[in-house]
Amino acid sequence: MQDWTTHEVDNVVDPVPEHNLFDADLALREAVLREGAAWADDALHGIGAELGQARQAELARQANAHPPELRAYDAQGRRVDRVEFHPAWHELMRGIWHRGLHCSAWLQARPGAFVARAAAFVLQGQVEAGTLCPTTMTFASVPLLRAEPQLWSSLRDTLLSSEYDAADAPLRSKHGMLVGMGLTEKQGGSDLRSLSTQARALEAPGRGRAYALRGHKWFFSAPQSDAHLVLAREAQEAPSCFFVPRWTPEGRRNGLRLRRLKDKLGNRSNASAEVEFEDAWGLMVGEPGRGIATLLRMAHHTRMDNVLGSTALLRAGLVAALHHARRRRAFGQALQAHPAMQAVLVDLMLESEAATALAMRLAAAFDRAEADPLAGALQRILTPAAKFWVCKRTVQALAECMEVLGGNGYVEESVLPRLLREAPVNSIWEGSGNVVALDVLRALRVEPEAAAALREWLGSAGVLPPQSLREFDLLCAQALHDASLARQLAQQLVLLVQAALLAAHAPQAVADAFVDTRLRGAGGGVFGVGVPIARAEALLGRAWPMD
Repeated sequence: MQDWTTHEVDNVVDPVPEHNLFDADLALREAVLREGAAWADDALHGIGAELGQARQAELARQANAHPPELRAYDAQGRRVDRVEFHPAWHELMRGIWHRGLHCSAWLQARPGAFVARAAAFVLQGQVEAGTLCPTTMTFASVPLLRAEPQLWSSLRDTLLSSEYDAADAPLRSKHGMLVGMGLTEKQGGSDLRSLSTQARALEAPGRGRAYALRGHKWFFSAPQSDAHLVLAREAQEAPSCFFVPRWTPEGRRNGLRLRRLKDKLGNRSNASAEVEFEDAWGLMVGEPGRGIATLLRMAHHTRMDNVLGSTALLRAGLVAALHHARRRRAFGQALQAHPAMQAVLVDLMLESEAATALAMRLAAAFDRAEADPLAGALQRILTPAAKFWVCKRTVQALAECMEVLGGNGYVEESVLPRLLREAPVNSIWEGSGNVVALDVLRALRVEPEAAAALREWLGSAGVLPPQSLREFDLLCAQALHDASLARQLAQQLVLLVQAALLAAHAPQAVADAFVDTRLRGAGGGVFGVGVPIARAEALLGRAWPMD
């Protein structure tokens, strides 16, 4: 029998090789140093080396190829409402908990703690994004629960533990725990004031007291969590916040009924559920009738993680695109050597470096907010603006990264389809585009001192085009009276801040190219339009200094 060979396998590109994710990211390394977390450099180097291994990429593939399944009943017919995950999910989660992404910034009482944690989060997010959902909710729950002394005393050691414990068991027997959220209902969506879930006091009402909850949540994030923070209302009162565990203090399964898991576009490794409360036991946390305000404080941290997660996805897509473009030949030379491709890749590189600079400065603002007025302004005003812009731009950028790989990028053997499917959730979760853009306007109105501090910083930088600042001032004045301009204002604010950061800290060629394309040019149009490529090789070498 003849052994047929119809063609040579040539000019194909293998996956991105093992490498240290932190060492290969000059923009991230520089940001960690300047934002006050130089002390974490060695630890981040170790995390980058571990996460850059092929084993981690394979765990991510398996966790998404085998999504969680709902087991409503056990073999004996008892109701258990359990979510079962592939072993790869649990291995990824163990690594996250060991690295402290759920609590390290609260445990390390030193300058730069939020920056160090943010950098590790960006590294982790380049590997697998679904696991970040329970991570960020657990992280953001800490300050809220810490404000409840009696409850906190019973949860502290378990919540801040570095041990990931997947057991479905009462909290008193657990070595680690997850915290989820339950806000959205069918009839309300982002309109949380329209929720219908009722809370009935079991004895005396009020903060720290026990209630029975009856109602539903249309999106119940990470339903496998050991407890959820849930919005419900007493009679016709404004919503309050409740701590609702999977198991009651007496060791019985709580009245949480998981009706089904959501079949989502992306975030496939992570579970999201529809739930009904059948007189579920819960404790009121925060002031009565202040549940939305209480959880918005928590959302401030989760929105920060939306920005970090999108920055991570953008970086992963950029690396895949650059790796391919350097090795794939087309029309007699490497893809990256073609001027049109250089323009696209440089534009993607600018987007990634600007997102990194902004994300790390925001993390630093969380470190310094109480002592530094500018940091406080950045934290309160720029966090929703950054969530609006960076998360939306990442969706566009990843589609462009996929196109660099052509048909090979569109098939599931490539990582690009998963990255692209993951990206929209960061725009939607914790407030979609209009919600967060309007939050920017609200912050400008309510905190004029913070707005003034931010504007003064932009002007004092001395590097932004005067015309851009004048246009921003006019837009800001108009938007305060016309909410239809909220999106435009959020976009322009982020672009100005990114330009100021790059002008102050990035190589001159990076800063000049960003200002030319974002402030003097289209400002977020089609990637690769109007991009200077005179120093393309140097810029792309900075973005991916690997052979």
